[in-house]
Amino acid sequence: MPYNIPQMVNRFQIISFYEFKPLGPADRLATLKIDLTSALLEHHVFGTILIAEEGFNASLCGAPESIGTFLAAAETLLDTRIMPKSSFSDKSPFRKHEVRIKPEIVTLKRAVDLSLGHGTHIDPKDWNQIISDPEVLVLDTRNDYEFRSGTFENAVNPNTVKFSDLPRFVEENLDPAKHKKVAMFCTGGIRCEKFAPFMKARGFADVFQLRGGILKYLEEVPVDEQMWRGECFVFDERVTLNDKLEPGSGVDLSQRHVEDQK
Repeated sequence: MPYNIPQMVNRFQIISFYEFKPLGPADRLATLKIDLTSALLEHHVFGTILIAEEGFNASLCGAPESIGTFLAAAETLLDTRIMPKSSFSDKSPFRKHEVRIKPEIVTLKRAVDLSLGHGTHIDPKDWNQIISDPEVLVLDTRNDYEFRSGTFENAVNPNTVKFSDLPRFVEENLDPAKHKKVAMFCTGGIRCEKFAPFMKARGFADVFQLRGGILKYLEEVPVDEQMWRGECFVFDERVTLNDKLEPGSGVDLSQRHVEDQK
């Protein structure tokens, strides 16, 4: 399917996308790795695609016209319709054409029934209303170094080093009988796709997750209406993005983040 990408002053378009869908056993993943790598090279697109039996997770960049042709090819290879989150920069934040096979596309190290997440998504336009409710606990599912770059008003920092630490924080600090409403968010939405079902399975009654994450919120909600404060940490050479999705002024507080925590 062709993509109509608007011409931008900045040269590079940066996109991210993911989907939880069965991709098949190891031999299928090995073939898919070769095909996706070829597509990255053919269309001059840089970045990393993680693939696993559970799905795929990508952070990529290229000239807008290259991104458009690559996405059309990737849709065919992955048998899906891709809805990327997008921003622009005058510099390329990625230098490699890389496809990696992983046990998980985002590492929680806990078995999760993803179907429990159905009905928990909140569109960016409705997010402010949710997190303004005094009965809602707002949980930042990202790590401490991400939280310190910026977060939503009244969000709780779990002080984690990696995503797989978050279940322990919940088990030690949150109580389904007390915290009846929990709204969670992450950079692009993928961590919450696993963590919202994790919370539902543990008896938390009303769980909400921000559809598309911080990046989609900043893209769709006007700056003067945003309840976001600070900058958004991203896993590339830009380090942070401001509230207009432009490269920010933040410094890398992670002391080199873990690649698969996107």
